[in-house]
Amino acid sequence: MEQFCQGNASAFDALFTRHAAAVRGYLHKMTGQRAAADDLTQATFLSLLRARGRFMPGSKFKPWLYAIATNAARDWRRRGSHETVTDEGSTPEQVAEPALLADPGLERVVRAALQQLPDAQREAIVLHRFEGLSYAEIAEGAGVTESAVKVRAHRGAEKLRLLLKGAWEP
Repeated sequence: MEQFCQGNASAFDALFTRHAAAVRGYLHKMTGQRAAADDLTQATFLSLLRARGRFMPGSKFKPWLYAIATNAARDWRRRGSHETVTDEGSTPEQVAEPALLADPGLERVVRAALQQLPDAQREAIVLHRFEGLSYAEIAEGAGVTESAVKVRAHRGAEKLRLLLKGAWEP
């Protein structure tokens, strides 16, 4: 990122190539819609391009990138979810994302449960459990304390336990 900020345009291509798939996966988990995740991934990297002057040299890039993606998802949610329609007036077929779980039925239940969590709790869980960010990195990107992120993750996990109660039983 520092190279890109210093004028190396090919560094942006490297950042996109390295992080776009993970950001797209995160946004799909946040929105529950593949088409929205694709659009928001593009919006995230466009925002990164526009905000490069605000990147602090020496800062960690990944929390900053996920903060931009999180803001894009929040804005999308505020606007209300819109179904994508092709030029012919039909909805495009869903493109399968790599599975989170081995059981597709259980995965569908987990995704639905995640969508029922408040945004802050869902963000903490998805960024930590699925995207591998530390609580400190999430806190840095969200502009809150590490303790606040841990509380959000804990409360979200408790709600998930309630929502998923019985989902593993035959």
